[in-house]
Amino acid sequence: MSQENEHVHCLIIGSGPAGYTAAIYAARADLKPVMYTGIVPGGQLTQTTDVENFPGYPDGIMGPEMMEDFRRQAERFGTEIRFGYVTSVDFSSLPHRVVVDEHKTITADTVIVATGASAKWLGLESEQKYNGFGVSACAVCDGFFFKGEEVAIVGAGDTAAEEATYLAKLCRKVHMLVRKGEFRASKAMVNRVLNTPNIEIHYHTETREIMGNGQNVTGVRVLNNSTGEESTIPVTGFFVAIGHKPNTDIFVNWLDMDETGYLITKPGTTQTNIDGVFACGDAQDKIFRQAVTAAGTGCMAALEAERYLAAKEYEPQKEVQL
Repeated sequence: MSQENEHVHCLIIGSGPAGYTAAIYAARADLKPVMYTGIVPGGQLTQTTDVENFPGYPDGIMGPEMMEDFRRQAERFGTEIRFGYVTSVDFSSLPHRVVVDEHKTITADTVIVATGASAKWLGLESEQKYNGFGVSACAVCDGFFFKGEEVAIVGAGDTAAEEATYLAKLCRKVHMLVRKGEFRASKAMVNRVLNTPNIEIHYHTETREIMGNGQNVTGVRVLNNSTGEESTIPVTGFFVAIGHKPNTDIFVNWLDMDETGYLITKPGTTQTNIDGVFACGDAQDKIFRQAVTAAGTGCMAALEAERYLAAKEYEPQKEVQL
């Protein structure tokens, strides 16, 4: 078989907690999974510092270190992990066809999609400079580190409102920065924010720069786009809650997805609208977006792939003994 064409029984697209967990279970089921990591091996957690809410790490762990543990465990059971980026797919017939890095074609009996999602950022240089050192795109993940402190959150939708009220339970004060003169969130969520006494709403406010001492965040410089006045709010944490974008563009016109691109799976399963294609992790979860829930759906996807193949009376080919 040529280097440019290959057939596999189980192809996993994307790494991170969902992809690696799917790989562990698929490998243990003797599906001989092949994983392509994507351009960020390990996913969003490789850009995270302390992870303290994943079971099994009582003292916490650095995100990249945890993903390295996941990778080694997947490899231990026989997963073949490759650095590469899937550039197109063709799910019109079986086996499914996937193109990697625009030149290598792989056919697969089953495909597990674990491409994750990417947080939307403001695009400030200071935002990236302090990412992981006071700047975060996940209040549920990192809010605990700012217990009793003063923080800011930018956003005006349901996610921002929900995360602001979550932070308000932990932090002394939450400054909510809203670019326009009104929220985009539902009335119920807006009422929840308005009735939380330690949330201060700053309307018509845009973030100009996240201030810091070179190591940690110390404040945020903002502009009132109605008056033109600039000011600095002293905070130790800055949370971005302007949404996430699922990494699912290559599946447009193949897999069912909602208006924002999250893949739609059958209730209670990881099954997509295409037989033999399963979706797990943040690519199909816009509600929880946690490492532990991603890992859970990765497990589900692998088990469902195994059952799908078993139902087709598939048996893994035996190695030829020379």
